[in-house]
Amino acid sequence: MASYFHHLRSAVVALYLLLGFVVPASAEVTFATGKLTIVTAKGEAREFDVEWAVNMQQRARGLMQREQLDDNAGMIFDFGESRMVTMWMADTPLSLDMVFINETGRIVRVAERTTPFSEAIIGSGEPVRYVLEVKGGRAAELGIAAGDRLSLPLAVPDGPQP
Repeated sequence: MASYFHHLRSAVVALYLLLGFVVPASAEVTFATGKLTIVTAKGEAREFDVEWAVNMQQRARGLMQREQLDDNAGMIFDFGESRMVTMWMADTPLSLDMVFINETGRIVRVAERTTPFSEAIIGSGEPVRYVLEVKGGRAAELGIAAGDRLSLPLAVPDGPQP
């Protein structure tokens, strides 16, 4: 258990350093946009207009400093491979739902109504490839829960990817 906390602390320190160097230097981070669909256990399709965070600069920026987000908008983080993922809400004034999705498209966890500006670590709980961030409370409103599925394959846009 002590080893886990040592690794977690190391990851947090690395994230602080990353944000200290990458985010200020990347004030002009841009994102490609597209659509994705979540299919609930009841078979209901929930479509979102998303921005794609596929590289380190985009993932580090995320939805930081955004003051509004449309009901069916969000950001999809694609880590390119399955791994344990940790997120946080530093510099993010909106409450978000974080939907953790494995590489087969199965939702493994929904972290609902995250706390704005919090530096608390929000973990995936198991290896995932994607994290979808949407407006806080939308997952519950739309009936999105663990076990639901992201429609794959995803059509990753060819847009800006610095």
